[in-house]
Amino acid sequence: MKTRFRALGVLAIFAVYSPPLSAQWPSYPMAGAPRTPDGKVKLDAPAPRTADGKPDLSGVWEAVRTGTGQAIVGPGVPPLSRTSQFWNIGAGRAEGDLPLRPWASALRDKRIADHSKDNPDAHCLPIGITQLHNHPQPRKIIQTRSVIIILYEANGGIRQILLDGRPLPGNDPQPWWYGYSIGKWEGDTLVVETTGFRDDGWLDVNGAPLTEAAKMTERIRRVDYGNMEIEVSVDDPKAYTKRWTAVKMRHRLLPDEELIEFVCGENEKSSQHFEK
Repeated sequence: MKTRFRALGVLAIFAVYSPPLSAQWPSYPMAGAPRTPDGKVKLDAPAPRTADGKPDLSGVWEAVRTGTGQAIVGPGVPPLSRTSQFWNIGAGRAEGDLPLRPWASALRDKRIADHSKDNPDAHCLPIGITQLHNHPQPRKIIQTRSVIIILYEANGGIRQILLDGRPLPGNDPQPWWYGYSIGKWEGDTLVVETTGFRDDGWLDVNGAPLTEAAKMTERIRRVDYGNMEIEVSVDDPKAYTKRWTAVKMRHRLLPDEELIEFVCGENEKSSQHFEK
């Protein structure tokens, strides 16, 4: 459980309230997991499959974050201080910084100058999808033939990816924090398309924007039993001059563990001290 403790500790940088860590759920062996003679889960074993032969993404996963990549230097931000995709979703891209339109670049600069005080995570609100992909708190994937449910420990978020063949809605639906997601399998890769976002989205802590014009495409592949890769592309003509793709993000399985209950708004007292 040490990894979980370190991950939750990272939230201190965001000034959100974390529950006491003294009492956690006990670990319980994951049913059907391949194990070594000493009982450890073989994380390099082949990825499991569902009854219909599709890769099974089910499990509790945590982000594997790196500190490499170019920094975003904005007002009041020391150089080389924020180089992971959690802070900067464009970190590490061979093409350099995100292709922001001038207004979007100015908005990100302002969000950085304001120390990200309006980031939804700092106000116990639903967090942007790419920020969640890099968030230190884990998530649980529950996969069925027709839908995938993702339970995010962070702020108790719930997302669904519909696999029943329906198209994306074309009737200008009410925007959602997580958008409206449909998925299909291309070989062993789950391709997820999402539209219907709110107009004030955050893709990372720095505040790279996402608007209601956006279409996000995720390509999710379970590499083996213990590792998963996610590639995200964003096509948002309102905020960016062209479609762009982030560096692949990695998740690792947390076998024999469960999510904890994290109610961010409970006893939250940080926001009253935020600069206005």
